[in-house]
Amino acid sequence: MDQTTEIKELTIVAPNIPIPACIVNEEGKIESANHHIEKVFPFGDVEEQDFFALSGVKLKTLRALAEANVDEDGPANGQENDQAKERDKTSAQEEPSEELILERNSRKFSLTAEALENGNILVFFYDVTSYEEIKNRYDREQICVCRINVDNYDQFTNAVSSETGMTVSTELNKTIRRWSSEIGGAIDKIKETQYVIHFQKSKLDELALGKFQILDEVRAIETGIDFPLSLSIGIGAEGKDISETAEFAAAALDLALGRGGDQAVIKNQNRIQYYGGKTQSVEKSNKGKSRIVGHAIKKLIEQSNRVFIMGHQHADMDAFGSAMGIYRICLTCGTEAFIVIDEIPENIRAFQEQVRAAENYNIIGTEQARSMIEKDTLIVVLDTHRPSYIEAPDLLEMTDQIVVIDHHRRVEDSIENPTLAYIETYASSTSELVTEMLQYVLNRKTLVRLEAEALLAGMTIDTNRFAVKTGARTFEAAAWLRRSGADTAEIKKYFQMDKESFHARAAALANAKIHEGGIATAITEGGGADVQVINAQVADGLLNIKGIKASIVAGINHKGITCVSARSLGDMNVQLLLEKFGGGGHLTVAGAQVEESPEEVLEKILREAEEMGRE
Repeated sequence: MDQTTEIKELTIVAPNIPIPACIVNEEGKIESANHHIEKVFPFGDVEEQDFFALSGVKLKTLRALAEANVDEDGPANGQENDQAKERDKTSAQEEPSEELILERNSRKFSLTAEALENGNILVFFYDVTSYEEIKNRYDREQICVCRINVDNYDQFTNAVSSETGMTVSTELNKTIRRWSSEIGGAIDKIKETQYVIHFQKSKLDELALGKFQILDEVRAIETGIDFPLSLSIGIGAEGKDISETAEFAAAALDLALGRGGDQAVIKNQNRIQYYGGKTQSVEKSNKGKSRIVGHAIKKLIEQSNRVFIMGHQHADMDAFGSAMGIYRICLTCGTEAFIVIDEIPENIRAFQEQVRAAENYNIIGTEQARSMIEKDTLIVVLDTHRPSYIEAPDLLEMTDQIVVIDHHRRVEDSIENPTLAYIETYASSTSELVTEMLQYVLNRKTLVRLEAEALLAGMTIDTNRFAVKTGARTFEAAAWLRRSGADTAEIKKYFQMDKESFHARAAALANAKIHEGGIATAITEGGGADVQVINAQVADGLLNIKGIKASIVAGINHKGITCVSARSLGDMNVQLLLEKFGGGGHLTVAGAQVEESPEEVLEKILREAEEMGRE
């Protein structure tokens, strides 16, 4: 049967098919159609018209649908055109097949396609308007669970009189309940600082579009002290039942709290979205958690036969310094311990050489760690909570005992089900958190000078010499280390750089560009293994220029990876900005590593920053 005969026969049969149908040729033109096609395209004759122009559906998409139909039903008459099959397979790879819904003439149609032997495609339009309306109604009326936590209520009540506390608490409660009413929610107050709201999913898009204005409204409540109240909001949606949706909400709230609070997180089966996060985490005055966590970690160490201590890849002084602090707890407990690190970055090499010279510390590579690990080995992960960032992620699968200590804002891909997680975003550094724990689990005289200097160096580098993200507890921890023998003059030597690195930093600063909105960018040339440290120093230096609100610096390291450092004075959340590029950090300090060139990634980051500014 030739092509002409086939088309004629289908044209004759098509009027008897009770649904709209047409034949599209290899050029994307409609060869013929039955009279029901007027239900889809009511404006007249569609023959010889371009199918894409009429429907917005590409020819390769039709071929992908047709290929899916062949896969499900088998080839017609046991025969296939090899060339057409290969072409359809390519089309399917280019654009995966899925249900196509076309909205025309105030109706909705589901498209299916069947490949003909001559290369043409037979297209059917099934009217699914009623089905889609029911599906959309079901989607709109799904119940979402919202959990709300008042982040810094304890600090607030300790800082104000009971009368002021009651007035502000009443205003806060009224604001939250008014917001719940606006979204048609049913609200329950669990305790003074926690609420649960159930509302329909139809309101969720409105909340996201409005960027959760409730966060700004609560922050605007006058507290009479030097920090505002803020909320953490976790919303669960689209669970298979209300129980799973509630679990999503709890996980979302944990993420919001772990990222420093003052933000909303929406979680469903496939996606997590973040909104807010405009303020710094408020430092907690109560050190009770440090004492509890310190004793818990000591207990875990005592019960383990061996401890592996790991920081993130390309370790800095914060990761290495905090590792030295945990190592001291292990020595005190009499438990065998090892610091696991493969490559010693240039920025900590001078200090690491002193550690090796002391001959009191076991430092091993990841291969050796793999051969030594056992099921009851304890792994302590420091200065990161992302599996992909640590020295040897596979080691996490070889033990049931994992402790995480970190000060970065929590991200989605965090280590799952750790035995103990101590993530405090208010802290200046992981070294600060470890130092506070050390005060409760060992005598100050037990800590040797080298360990005290390592911890103080970690705090120094992460606070840009105590200039940023530094609270009263930071200075208290630093003072304890100073009394333990840390020499600030010795620490300064650890931050010295060679002449080439100094020139690279000076050149990056000299060639920096200033963009609209007070954003400065720079590229570090020839930094090599030190590029990450140089980037951070350049980014810090650019903030000293008047009118600069944020700085972004990029450079290629010795492995060909582009390292990015971003800093801000608080007006821009650089953590949210660099999370879009696989990085993270804090509101004012963040970093990332990407495959693109420095020029390309800076251009993309500037576009994202501009978009954030408009929001």
